Amino acid sequence: MPYVAGVVFAIFVGFSFLSIKICVPIATTIEILTFRYNFAFIFAVMVTVARKRAMMVPASKILLLTSVPYVLFMVFQALGMIFLTSIESAIMFAVTPIIVRIIAGIFLGEKSTWKQNIFVFASVVSVLFMIMEGAGAFSVNVFGLLLLAFASVCMASCNVIMRYARRTHDTVEIMYIIAATGFVFFNIGHLANLLYTGGSVLAYFAPCASYEFVWATAYLGVTCTTGTLWLMGYMLKYLEAVKATIFGNLSTAISIVAGIMILKEPLAFYNIVCTIIIIAGVIGVSATGEKNHAAA
Repeated sequence: MPYVAGVVFAIFVGFSFLSIKICVPIATTIEILTFRYNFAFIFAVMVTVARKRAMMVPASKILLLTSVPYVLFMVFQALGMIFLTSIESAIMFAVTPIIVRIIAGIFLGEKSTWKQNIFVFASVVSVLFMIMEGAGAFSVNVFGLLLLAFASVCMASCNVIMRYARRTHDTVEIMYIIAATGFVFFNIGHLANLLYTGGSVLAYFAPCASYEFVWATAYLGVTCTTGTLWLMGYMLKYLEAVKATIFGNLSTAISIVAGIMILKEPLAFYNIVCTIIIIAGVIGVSATGEKNHAAA
């Protein structure tokens, strides 16, 4: 079941690019993030109410330590993408499993085998090659690159801390705290920006005039935030951090395949080969490495 959760996670994230493409022409980055977390928090509250645990989620240090790097990941990602293209951003996040492997090895004592390292390397290189080959020539903004490097480290740190948090907290508690933290942070930022620019309170709801924006941010909030947080938390209870994180590379492959199928983007032979290698890499990482049931 953890591997099934990983595939669903990859599918959710893989199709998120469609919602982002819809939102970008309609709203600013801070507006997209604000309403994304509005929907995420509303859904998280509904889940806790359904479990009769609303407002009883413990604000422990480990939960807060999990939520902070996740929100910072969103911030650095949004800032980095101002200076870099989505292609360059995808390249940076493709190396996240490697960062997770390093951090998990230091703080969780998770050891890797040479077979597992080969599969991680094959998956990462395949993603990088497919993205760069499809992008052609491009220049890189160093400042934007640093911002996305920080974003990758934050995402990797979040996954490692989340695996540790799963020893004492369930997935709904983690999901709720992260959604609540993002909700508060981005709403404060958005409202402060409106006041600074002289915008009215009504301007806060201006993007909602587009039903496409509403359902797109609802998908990003409910499915790609709370949904993926729940799935990642579930995976990290039973899988090593790198095994759970490697499904992020599978989501990149799904994004490219979806672009070919839905947006009718051109299909090249290297797309097929690299996708096969990425899938093989994910399966290889999942099938190798030490069996660790300490967090279960």
